[in-house]
Amino acid sequence: MAELKDILYRVNITSTSGSMDVEVKSVCFDSRKVKPGSLFVAIKGTQSDGHVFIEKAVASGAVAVIAEKLPDSISEVATYVTVKDSAHALGIIASNFYGNPSSKLKVVGVTGTNGKTTVATLLFKLFSSMGYRCGLLSTVVNKIVDNDLQSTHTTPDPIQINELMVEMLNANCTHCFMEVSSHAVAQGRIEGIHFVGALFTNITHDHLDYHRTFESYIRAKKGFFDGLSSDAFALVNVDDKRGMVMLQNTKAKKYSYGLKKMSDFKAKIITNSIQGLELEIGDRTVWFKLIGDFNAYNLLTVYGAACLLGEDSETVLMKLSALNGAPGRFELVMPGAKFTAIVDYAHTPDALKNVLETITNFRTGQEQVIAVVGCGGDRDRTKRPLMAAVACKYSNKIIFTSDNPRSEDPVEIIKEMQQGVSPADSKKTLVMVDREEAIKTACMLAKEKDIILVAGKGHENYQEIKGVKYPFDDKEVVMRMLKMFAN
Repeated sequence: MAELKDILYRVNITSTSGSMDVEVKSVCFDSRKVKPGSLFVAIKGTQSDGHVFIEKAVASGAVAVIAEKLPDSISEVATYVTVKDSAHALGIIASNFYGNPSSKLKVVGVTGTNGKTTVATLLFKLFSSMGYRCGLLSTVVNKIVDNDLQSTHTTPDPIQINELMVEMLNANCTHCFMEVSSHAVAQGRIEGIHFVGALFTNITHDHLDYHRTFESYIRAKKGFFDGLSSDAFALVNVDDKRGMVMLQNTKAKKYSYGLKKMSDFKAKIITNSIQGLELEIGDRTVWFKLIGDFNAYNLLTVYGAACLLGEDSETVLMKLSALNGAPGRFELVMPGAKFTAIVDYAHTPDALKNVLETITNFRTGQEQVIAVVGCGGDRDRTKRPLMAAVACKYSNKIIFTSDNPRSEDPVEIIKEMQQGVSPADSKKTLVMVDREEAIKTACMLAKEKDIILVAGKGHENYQEIKGVKYPFDDKEVVMRMLKMFAN
């Protein structure tokens, strides 16, 4: 419980009507969750406009309303506050209401198209292994020390973020590592969060269904760095041509990492095999369990961040070398089987290219690469033909299948993917809408030592079709098929 005037500290208010001394018992932006004593924040969402539900919220007991514009009729039982942007105001309000928990934690945010989950997960594992009690907010799972909590978004809404951070403090956590999506920045979900560090992995084609243009997508990522305070650090991938762009307007202390260009944290790949990576970092040569060039960048990001957080570099390298990556990220299924099967979350053209290039580099002879690839429904349609073209370039056989079609027809999604297939490549493609059948067919086609990639869903244990999430786990299906074809 807190007073309205305290909750509105640092909020850009344009007008008020009513008392600012009212007691607020809860904050919500969903009118269905309003209870007596609630503060209701009306937000213009992608699906609906919360301003339509202001009167309903007041009737349900809201003592105060935050909105960009007032309704035609105002009740005398509630206080009304107008702001320029209620979504951004919600982040500050939520932080104030929960006592600004992020200021009592060392919060490090990770943004970029690819690598966010791996970097955030590795940081959580690394600092946990060094004896710290940590929290994790990621696409795969939210964690408070050893307690796993379901994750529904890459970055939760501001109320969830602050509630989780309060739980982290109650569990005596000192650090929180979180993914920061472009949606979260654009929608103000990280407003009010105090970050001690921000990491940039890379930026490639994704989320144009939401941001509309690539420039808008870049601006959203950059907005994270623009909002950092002068006591924070910003660490960016200098090998990505937009890396230094992220630093242009930040007040934070600026650092870079890379494999190719001069940077504050630099590494060189010595060995890159299906068994792992050998990297030269500084004057040390270290073997890591993770696989592929893209993971060399992820490991270097984590190393740099840990050093900037004040940890001993040798201890960091020793602990980091013992860690596995995030679930569903270039995950080998049943190593030692007749043929190699890899499950990966790659759902952008660049991520798919990285994974398939890595697999190509591991080939020692005539092994075939068989890719099972789909694209999600209700998402960026422009990347569908690009995904198919990448799959064709780096694979011997490609099976186009259903991913999470959501409200779309999977057959139509696949047709859009096929627009990226050249006539010369069409003969090596198959279409199997049923994802389990597609995986089974890939295993049937595979000969000894061939490599199968099942891409797109990674850690997910469901398939979303027409609003219903059906149980489906790529790794479980692949394991079942590997056992079936073992002999």
